[in-house]
Amino acid sequence: MPKKIEKKALKPKIKKTAQKPKKKTSPVEKEEKRKEDLKKLLIRKREDIVREATKEIKKFKSGEKRQLVETVLDDGDLSVVDLAEDISLRHLSAHRETLIKIDNALMKIDEGTYGICEDCGEDINKERLNIMPFAILCRDCQEKRELLEKIQREED
Repeated sequence: MPKKIEKKALKPKIKKTAQKPKKKTSPVEKEEKRKEDLKKLLIRKREDIVREATKEIKKFKSGEKRQLVETVLDDGDLSVVDLAEDISLRHLSAHRETLIKIDNALMKIDEGTYGICEDCGEDINKERLNIMPFAILCRDCQEKRELLEKIQREED
């Protein structure tokens, strides 16, 4: 008859060690860490945009777009090529605008004015900054500005 193995003998013994107390961080240190993390996020986003824009520009330089023009059979084909180029150029323009906003946000972090609305001077909501880290206006001021722009477009 085989011997019964006790369950206790199979369990490995774990030695309990005293946990080191966690160092408490001050609100100032937390804010500095948040800004440093934000700076890294903005730089990473900037690098992604530059990489994407560079790839698009290389397509133009390499002649990939010109090859499409050479295969055009009629005016309809040419309009499709023109539309594709327009979309690519609009993409590049949007990338340029985003890069400018990111650079401004990085400059504001360095100056210590990051997260302050440029119109009213109030703090921009942290949730807004998490979603759009390069926001320069609080939600209310942004809505006012967009409304004014819409009215101006309708008048023109």
